[in-house]
Amino acid sequence: MDFFGPGVEASERIGLYPRLAASAYQIESADYVDAAGRRTCSIDYGQFSRLAGGKVLSLLRPDIERAALSALGDVPEGRVRLSYGTRVLRAWTDDGGAHVAVDGAPEDVLTADVLVGADGIHSVVRAALFGPDTDCLRLLGMRAAAFIVTDPALNARFRNRFILTDTIDRMAGLYSLRNDEVAAFLVYRAPRDGSVPELQAVRERLRAEFAGATEAVDRLLELCPEHPYDDVVAQVVLPCWQKQRAVLVGDAAGAVSLLAGQGGSLAIAGAALLGDILGPVNASDQINSALARFDKEWRPVVEVAQAAGRRAAASFLPRNRAQRLLRRWIIRGTRLPGIDRLVARQILRTIAK
Repeated sequence: MDFFGPGVEASERIGLYPRLAASAYQIESADYVDAAGRRTCSIDYGQFSRLAGGKVLSLLRPDIERAALSALGDVPEGRVRLSYGTRVLRAWTDDGGAHVAVDGAPEDVLTADVLVGADGIHSVVRAALFGPDTDCLRLLGMRAAAFIVTDPALNARFRNRFILTDTIDRMAGLYSLRNDEVAAFLVYRAPRDGSVPELQAVRERLRAEFAGATEAVDRLLELCPEHPYDDVVAQVVLPCWQKQRAVLVGDAAGAVSLLAGQGGSLAIAGAALLGDILGPVNASDQINSALARFDKEWRPVVEVAQAAGRRAAASFLPRNRAQRLLRRWIIRGTRLPGIDRLVARQILRTIAK
């Protein structure tokens, strides 16, 4: 992901930015290639970063998690407890606080002053408190898949570059990681209801959808694990993120979709704001109003990013050759003096502030 926008300022303020920067990849360019692997157009990453003030990081999602975990070393011992592999069964809130039932014995119920649902686009906490996915997911007519494989030859071939297929109605991206690994990212059109063939395994579906995109993509699909990540591209739209002592943040509250390119940035910025608002609270009767204030202050930022994501969805996957050619011209134009600054300003103007 490209980490820029509001998350940069927030991560600097809470001391997380140096850890994120230490994990970032040094990307030189994003190259679009045809089926034969020939470059059709290219985005100069260094140039965009400079025009954005030099604060653009290229990160994997686990990089953000590892940076946050390492920051816990600065927290007094015993203040934070992590429990991996615990599944939330249900959640509720009442005058006595917020409660979560987890898998295990019937008595495994956790009670706290505040429940923060930060469990992603298919949030269990949100479903328990606000209703099922069908009530709040805005599908954008695409699916996205991702996985990581080990291939030293591909890793060396594409190091420090994003490779994107210049294809119609689908796009495969790949980039080299550390330790001879290569990350694959695939986006393809899907019915608006998000349905897929029930009897077709994800790996076979991806192989059929992207066969012949490029020789490198074919190789990635040969190595594709049996159960790669594959999900709808969607936004979460809710009229309210708070219910008594519970609140939603991140993708659980207002997923902007991967097309907006700001999910990680907004997650950190939103969490930092929530911490700022809850920090001074010292009585239980102040919690509801504090959570309502978070909703009021953060919602306009998320709505700006969601609007940008919907605009991006309209042009992310060209539907025909004419749209693909237009994208090539626009990208090539970013290398012209003056035009590059206009494009960069337009991108920065549309991100959430």
